[in-house]
Amino acid sequence: MGLAITDILTPEKLSLEDLRNKTLAVDTYNLLYQFLSSIRQRDGSYLTDSKGRVTSHLTGLFNRITKLLTYNIKFIFCFDGQVPELKAKERERRKGIKIEAQKKFDEAAKEEDVDAMKKYAARTTRLTSEMIEDAKELISALGQCIVMAPSEGEAQASHIAKKGDADFVLSQDADCFMFQAPKLIKNLTLSGKRKKPGAYAYDEVQPEVISLSSVLKELDINQDQLIVLGILVGTDYNIGGIKGIGPKKALTLIKKYGNDFDEVFKEAKWDEFFDFDWKQVFDLIQNMDVSDDYKLEWHEIDKDKLIKILVEEHDFSRERVEKAIERLEKSSNREQKGLGDFF
Repeated sequence: MGLAITDILTPEKLSLEDLRNKTLAVDTYNLLYQFLSSIRQRDGSYLTDSKGRVTSHLTGLFNRITKLLTYNIKFIFCFDGQVPELKAKERERRKGIKIEAQKKFDEAAKEEDVDAMKKYAARTTRLTSEMIEDAKELISALGQCIVMAPSEGEAQASHIAKKGDADFVLSQDADCFMFQAPKLIKNLTLSGKRKKPGAYAYDEVQPEVISLSSVLKELDINQDQLIVLGILVGTDYNIGGIKGIGPKKALTLIKKYGNDFDEVFKEAKWDEFFDFDWKQVFDLIQNMDVSDDYKLEWHEIDKDKLIKILVEEHDFSRERVEKAIERLEKSSNREQKGLGDFF
């Protein structure tokens, strides 16, 4: 889910060149879900290797990260730790939806109904422990930094950026602002296109940056009110928010009652939609567990390990992988030469 406020904000457009030499803290699960949702075969099924193992996430990671590394961008990949109880309950609910969608996908596959397969495929996206471990292996082979969050990866990424150890948080969600991330990068695609949610169509997009300070200033609210706005329109802990309340209406309620949040949720009729107190969500977000116990270390890419993971284990084209590695090595040499000339 995402804090649905971007439609009422004015982001700043960027080019990839603007991100050269920057460090990005990544909400890794968010990124992997993007790849699993968008990188599919024509019938909507995942890309797989000869053993039937999903490779959509590896394809996305390798293609995007190797391209961005040519701009000397560094990444801190934050992985989720302990799932908060409220989110665990929501995951169980969504699991049932995915199982039902999978049944309908399988039925459509038997009937060779490609349109129906595409329709239900997007609803079956799930991230398994095997996929997560594969992603960690690939990230490590690419020399990038991995940080295990005590709880939510997005909160940890936001904390790292807030401390000044990263320039931006990379995510399609604006939830990071509820965790006080100073700056968010969205739409960091290579093609200039982004898959439309729930459809096999694409929008033209360009990288965008949004800052927390501009959000608070433009909306004329404080940090606590921003969290409340997020809860009204929906977070990972109360999916969908309150029916009939979008960002504009939520903002109107907050402006009407200020910091009297009990009145905000009373008028919004929270109790008609959720069987738990809104304060549980608010306190969870405000006090999300994050850690300062992490090491930020980057390494040279491990060519042999990349070949082993991608080519030998998952049937990637050796030629394509070696060409990508070659581009990385050339860009690395150019960066080093440029710095040497400068000094």
